Amino acid sequence: MSDDLVEGPVASSSGDYLGDPAVRAEWDERYTERAQLWSGRANGALVAEVAGLVPGRVLDVGCGEGADAVWLARGGWDVTALDVSGVALERAAAHARDAGVDVRWVHAGLTEAALEPGSYDLVSAQYPALLRTPDSLAERALLAAVAVGGVLLLVHHAGVDASTAHESGFDPADFVWPSTVAALFGDDWAVEVDEERPRVAPDGGAGTHHKDDLVLRARRLR
Repeated sequence: MSDDLVEGPVASSSGDYLGDPAVRAEWDERYTERAQLWSGRANGALVAEVAGLVPGRVLDVGCGEGADAVWLARGGWDVTALDVSGVALERAAAHARDAGVDVRWVHAGLTEAALEPGSYDLVSAQYPALLRTPDSLAERALLAAVAVGGVLLLVHHAGVDASTAHESGFDPADFVWPSTVAALFGDDWAVEVDEERPRVAPDGGAGTHHKDDLVLRARRLR
């Protein structure tokens, strides 16, 4: 298991972080602006898609304040949760302590985390802000983390209006989407779900204005 995995609270100093300092600073600022950024409850698509799975090792990518990670741990999963924001991880660790569950916290970007390849029975990325690169590093990191027989679950906002996004300085083409991940599947992957559906959103928290989800669930065959 990687030395980057730690139990309990996560220090947020630069020496403990693996990734782009500018990305860490941006997300730390977003979290610092609000006492709680997200709803504190597990994402609806995660709850629905994990219902039939046997608990094993799970990687929660972009775990934020830890609601999904804590929900998974309560369900018997062995959870590793990763985020670029030390502020978010400190809140997540406190949430886990209050819930009486153990989670391994990783303060890193996905592509810098040096996670053990092929070791997770479930890799969950719920509305991740993963930047695209010409060599598809983030997409390939998601695929590489999944164990044989394991599941990749990627959920994102549907119906993002490009012109409105551009006005706010956000270009959807800069980020990883289910379609960019699915484009890398070979015959060693079986797509189980690839659809747009109404979002089951917990009340409160950022992002609740999005009404529909893009849901991609695929299983690694070998």
